[in-house]
Amino acid sequence: MKVIMPMAGKGTRLLPLTKRVPKPLVNVAGRPVMDYVMDALERAGQLEELIIITGHLKEKVEAYVRKNYKIPARFIEQKVLDGTAGAVNLARPYVDGPVIVIFVDTLFDADLSIVKTTKADGIIWTKEVEDYQRFGVVVTDKQGHMTKIVEKPNTPISRRANIGLQYVNDWRTLFDGIEHVLKSPPGKGGEFFLTDAFQYMVDKGKKLFVSEVGGWYDCGKVDTLLETNEHLLKHGRGKRPAKVSADVKIKEPVYIEDGVTLKDATIGPNAAIEAGSSIVGSTVANSILGRGVQVKNAKVAGSVIGDKQVIEGRDVKDSVMDAGEVAAAR
Repeated sequence: MKVIMPMAGKGTRLLPLTKRVPKPLVNVAGRPVMDYVMDALERAGQLEELIIITGHLKEKVEAYVRKNYKIPARFIEQKVLDGTAGAVNLARPYVDGPVIVIFVDTLFDADLSIVKTTKADGIIWTKEVEDYQRFGVVVTDKQGHMTKIVEKPNTPISRRANIGLQYVNDWRTLFDGIEHVLKSPPGKGGEFFLTDAFQYMVDKGKKLFVSEVGGWYDCGKVDTLLETNEHLLKHGRGKRPAKVSADVKIKEPVYIEDGVTLKDATIGPNAAIEAGSSIVGSTVANSILGRGVQVKNAKVAGSVIGDKQVIEGRDVKDSVMDAGEVAAAR
């Protein structure tokens, strides 16, 4: 089975870090977001090829995928950012069977093995949420099949948010739907949405089964990235030094790689710190620090700090920092 991964976005809500790091390669609990997604796909098995739609920092995405994954990969640049339907449409010449479409800025707990046994024309995975106005939500019939999908509804017609993970068995009708969408007037921001292609499939009588995921963890903005970091640290990704000096206090859960210097410091809870970093006379909590970060006589809280940044004699709170630039969380 082939997997389409749209990755052309700029990740503006994680600036300035995403000027340098592609959003799918931003680390959470010590690993790039994309690694966790690939773990889930590989557990499902039968992966034939990745079709990755690139754009921003495409060379870095290609280099990382080629180095770290054994699955064959094809890269297609989305030169015009015209939306998710436009992105997936670029894969059309290379799809000749059932396909998974997945957006690599969220993590999920889902059983993808059901694609092997489903009799539906496709599967859309969802998660029930309270803030339904932020998402595209899916309405189902009594048999659990989608009847419609609505972007950011004003009324609670459904709380089942589309998480950006889809399996399509009837790939021909999917691309017919995308063609229909691209010939129609664009939606908000001049973009064409893949969700409208799924609505086209349903309107043509196709059955899209709606499956609920056990968990869904957003990595697209600072607060949700840190929430995902916390979840991972609490569920198997925690790591602490074998020995720490008496002047260091660690509040679990934390992820502290080997090669981190700690002196007169309080670390945690929910802090991830990568190798080569040094925390002296400081506190770090609810934050992600990259490699080689130097924190001295300072406080870091609720923030994402890029590689080799220096923070001395000041507080950094609810921010993203990279290349010496600090931006408030968005």
